[in-house]
Amino acid sequence: QVQLVESGGGLVQAGGSLRLSCVASGSTFGIRDMGWYRQPPGEQRELVALISSSFRTNYADSLKGRFTISRDNAKNTVYLQMDNLKPEDTAVYYCYAEGVNADCRYTSDYWGRGTQVTVSS
Repeated sequence: QVQLVESGGGLVQAGGSLRLSCVASGSTFGIRDMGWYRQPPGEQRELVALISSSFRTNYADSLKGRFTISRDNAKNTVYLQMDNLKPEDTAVYYCYAEGVNADCRYTSDYWGRGTQVTVSS
């Protein structure tokens, strides 16, 4: 089992920056992709960014240039640097990880509990 714990959320003014962190613990050996999703109030959860174990990245097109995802495999940690924040970025941000079992037959999705990001105008 894998547990994900996010940190770094909070209240920030438009144009400001935040860096989110997510630490994975438990059976972390089989973790492959990690990433971030977000859920604005009253809306569905949406992809923010993904990063593979070899550091390939994938972003939502609208967020390219403002958000940067990175990871430290030795620390089992994924980060999301958010710059030039806008009020529409207000959401609960969730950490995500994909894990695979020892014989690569099964995969599991893991989710953090979320951290609130609020951007004021």
